[in-house]
Amino acid sequence: MFKRKKPRSYGQIASEFVYPRGGWRRAGTYILYRLRRLPDQPHRIARGVAAGVFVSFTPLFGFHFLSAAALAWIIRGNVLAALLATFVGNPVTFPFIALGAVGLGRRILDLPGEPSANLIFREFTRASSELWHNIKSIFGPETAHWNRLWEFHEQIFLPYWVGGMILGLAVSVATHYLTVPVFRAYQRRREKKMADRIARAAELAAMRAATQEESAAPHPGDSSGDI
Repeated sequence: MFKRKKPRSYGQIASEFVYPRGGWRRAGTYILYRLRRLPDQPHRIARGVAAGVFVSFTPLFGFHFLSAAALAWIIRGNVLAALLATFVGNPVTFPFIALGAVGLGRRILDLPGEPSANLIFREFTRASSELWHNIKSIFGPETAHWNRLWEFHEQIFLPYWVGGMILGLAVSVATHYLTVPVFRAYQRRREKKMADRIARAAELAAMRAATQEESAAPHPGDSSGDI
């Protein structure tokens, strides 16, 4: 019943992942709208948002949703808020996150050089194909090459982890403390609007009841006796 009449092709799915059909501004507005409408306590929503933001700074590409949900559950945050907050990591922001995380991690680990964003994601793609090749080699005649994956781990993945953990922790903590008062103020305003709406409805109902009673009451000039 709810399926598309014309299913999207894989090319459309990929293009909409890179650039949403309504644009990134509309997508961001929708995420904020959904976050404001979550029926939960402000501090739990903020914890969920912090979990999603933190996970977006990790190199767990393909597992951000699962990681954000697990982290939100551990810190008793709102899981749906965590899933929505992973939107922070998107094709527009990932190059900046990767550059900052890998660059910081390499400086902390005292590794020379700072790779570009293109090189980082190219290495992730190569490592993924190498890992898949090694898994297939278990069941076939191919030969596994773990030395390349070890080099990727030392040069890219580990620095990404170290730098991403530091940057993600800083940004997520700041996000938590900034979003708690925002969600609290929004919920108070929404509760006030609901209370005003109920009060207006009650006042309107009282006016209608008074009008009906007035119309049903006998007037002084009315006579019910026989002539």
